Amino acid sequence: MYGLVFDIAHMLAGGMVVVSFLLLYQDRLYALLNTYALHALLLALVVSWQAYSHDAPHLYVTAGIALIFKAIIIPVVLHRIIQRLGIQRTIEQVLGVGLNMLVGVLLVALAIIVMLPVTAASEALVREDLIFALSIVLLGLLMMITRRNAVSQVVGFMSMENGLVLAAVGASGMPLVVEISIAFSVLIALIVIGIFLFRIRERFDTVDVQAMDAFRGERP
Repeated sequence: MYGLVFDIAHMLAGGMVVVSFLLLYQDRLYALLNTYALHALLLALVVSWQAYSHDAPHLYVTAGIALIFKAIIIPVVLHRIIQRLGIQRTIEQVLGVGLNMLVGVLLVALAIIVMLPVTAASEALVREDLIFALSIVLLGLLMMITRRNAVSQVVGFMSMENGLVLAAVGASGMPLVVEISIAFSVLIALIVIGIFLFRIRERFDTVDVQAMDAFRGERP
């Protein structure tokens, strides 16, 4: 029975890492948002499985938050913001897709090298979850660094937050008050993101951060 629990948890968490690579691969905003929705859906499944396998009903609240807010509400709202602002659908990248993927693989290897010694005394399921979580955080950070579009950088930040939730759930679970605070934080962040994007669009007539650098005189 434990082997089945471990295999399913391993598959779901590993699927989140694979989808993080898909986020790096996307060069269209709508496809990026749809892929993020899949990322959040997998997080909800991971947390639900942890709740079932560890008999922790409070984790179903976390799964519900991930499903409703992250997999449904946030992608829908960002879709509408893109339509409302008339944002360019193509995403410019600092690095090419191939180089992006190579750096991503190296970051996953780094996560394994860092986490294995640190979690040597932990059980296998916890160790695997923490490795996957750190990989997702690093891939989200890479996405923020290598994208020039503000919306895609926001998606990279939210994918990092998914990795942090996976780490918290995999390590020891989260108390209900933390889950509720996360829900409100995500909601507030979404409101701020919407205002932020509208203000950028009004001020610079674009959400390309390269144009903002040029406005500040940092680029010719």
